[in-house]
Amino acid sequence: MSLQPLWTLDELAALPTARLVGVAKPATGISIDSRTLVPGDLFFAIRGVASDGHDHVRGALERGASAAVVAEARAGEFTDAGPLVAVSDTLTALQDLGCMARARSRARIVAVTGSVGKTGTKEALRLVLSGFGRTHAATASFNNHWGVPVTLARMPRDAEFGVFEIGMNHPSEILPLTAMVRPHVAVVTTVEPVHIAHFRSVSGIADAKGEIFSGVETGGVAVITRDSPFFDRLAAHAGASAAGRIIGFGENGKADVRAVRISAGPDSSMVEADVLGRRVAYRIGMAGRHVAQNSLAVLACAAALGLDIGRAASAYAGLTPPAGRGERLQLFAPSGEFVLIDESFNANPASMRAALETLALCHVPPGGRRIAVLADMGELGETGPAAHLALAGSVVASGADLVFAAGPLTRRLWDALPERLRGAYADDAGALERHVVGAVRGGDVVMVKGSKSTLVSKIAAALASRFRAPAADARAATART
Repeated sequence: MSLQPLWTLDELAALPTARLVGVAKPATGISIDSRTLVPGDLFFAIRGVASDGHDHVRGALERGASAAVVAEARAGEFTDAGPLVAVSDTLTALQDLGCMARARSRARIVAVTGSVGKTGTKEALRLVLSGFGRTHAATASFNNHWGVPVTLARMPRDAEFGVFEIGMNHPSEILPLTAMVRPHVAVVTTVEPVHIAHFRSVSGIADAKGEIFSGVETGGVAVITRDSPFFDRLAAHAGASAAGRIIGFGENGKADVRAVRISAGPDSSMVEADVLGRRVAYRIGMAGRHVAQNSLAVLACAAALGLDIGRAASAYAGLTPPAGRGERLQLFAPSGEFVLIDESFNANPASMRAALETLALCHVPPGGRRIAVLADMGELGETGPAAHLALAGSVVASGADLVFAAGPLTRRLWDALPERLRGAYADDAGALERHVVGAVRGGDVVMVKGSKSTLVSKIAAALASRFRAPAADARAATART
């Protein structure tokens, strides 16, 4: 690991419009949130929707920030608080620092976008590439106009691989982000009617996802799902870019990286794949056919980077679900143990169907029940009511014994379900929480999913808090497993 600071004072002074005030220290990290700041971080006072980072400059410096990057117009307010880097605009300075990080880096860079599966694929790439060299990847879902430059600015100068997630909910949002990242390999996982409220059609979403190829380095590789009806449209975007090669992945017979067989289980999956003519078989350490399908994209990236495919595939045995995206918790009700599947980070029609398919695979002991706790899917525009209603078949096919629903759109789904499946409905997740907490019992498998804006994650958190095992019981359970 490098002993050099992440950013020297000379590098910070080289930022356009930068003026150093006071005695700053070299930065060992980057922060935009004073609550999670680590001593030595360079704190950027970014103006957000709900708050202005300038309100937290003093707190950041008190917590040990190496310096605070502030707007020149506000610098006079903080000259007594500690070292500052005054700039004309703090977000622009953060983006400039991100571009400086990319310019100095020799890492091989992969960028991922897609309507569904971005974060899971990014985390799988982190796991796989870490077996080949020092790998830097985005924290959580840092995929927007501030998350991408933060991730770039945090990239160690000696990183060998970098993995970046790039998101959007409007046209043209990916263009400036991929221009900063300049990937050697760019991935589109899939195209679905997500954020459709901001687009005229799903074709428009495909075009927006295709923007990622505009930033690909000359001779780079475009990795595109062959299973999408928009493959040709995405390939056209890649063909118009500097990419020198396209690799298609999926279950389609024309895919360059093709699933020969996927055996999805309740806790893991087995995959046999043909990777550019080489046959590999591997185990994935988490459930979900969608995870198995996206593993093909990861192997395509490994092939594009010239890495050993067998080693890359074998790393998948160590994959675990990220928090809020399929994480499984063993919890303890008075009547016995039950399982919580936390899918509450976000939701759209494709990810909702995938979560329900995974619920169907779960083993339920005698007396237990499959319980689906569902909340509204956001940003679907005029298609929202129909999209929720269309999930009724998937709910029934999941083998759910009981459904709890929250939100006006999900009410349409709940009303369409057989009477025997209806647990309770509430206008919002907060009002539904007591019904869910009161209903669970030993042997149940409870899956919670909905869009972030619904706060359905609070139901998952309430279950985890209320029914978490006492420390002694948890240690005993761990010893048994």
